[in-house]
Amino acid sequence: PILTVDRDRLYQASAFGQRVAQELEARGALLSSENRQIELELEQEEKVLTQQRETLSAEEFRDLADAFDAKVTQTRQAQSAKNRELNQELDQQQLIFLQAAGSVLEELMREAGAVVVLDRRDVFLSLDAIDITTAAILRIDASLGAGAPLPATGD
Repeated sequence: PILTVDRDRLYQASAFGQRVAQELEARGALLSSENRQIELELEQEEKVLTQQRETLSAEEFRDLADAFDAKVTQTRQAQSAKNRELNQELDQQQLIFLQAAGSVLEELMREAGAVVVLDRRDVFLSLDAIDITTAAILRIDASLGAGAPLPATGD
């Protein structure tokens, strides 16, 4: 016998996956808010720089403009790095989940006398009777629960 599992639903509907999604969504919202605040500050700084243009020599203005451009570039890179960190954290948490879920899926496979569990997306046609996603979620929640909270960020 062959069993199937909806890998996405397995993760997203589990207590673990829902906790991670909530925590990362909250961090993403904070990052978006921070990005908006930085954008406003940079816009204000650019306005001040534009106003100073008339009172400065071309060389002085160019130095200030170059410094501002460097600051904008550095800020964008820093914020992009924070966004990448969020995505990496999601990938890491999904891997942790799948490693923990492996033993539960193996147990369900043995109980059913199956020889393989396939991702439902890779199956062209099947009966719903071979899908063990719901049973797996219930058992994973019972054994893993929501898991540990994500580590705090340095920001």
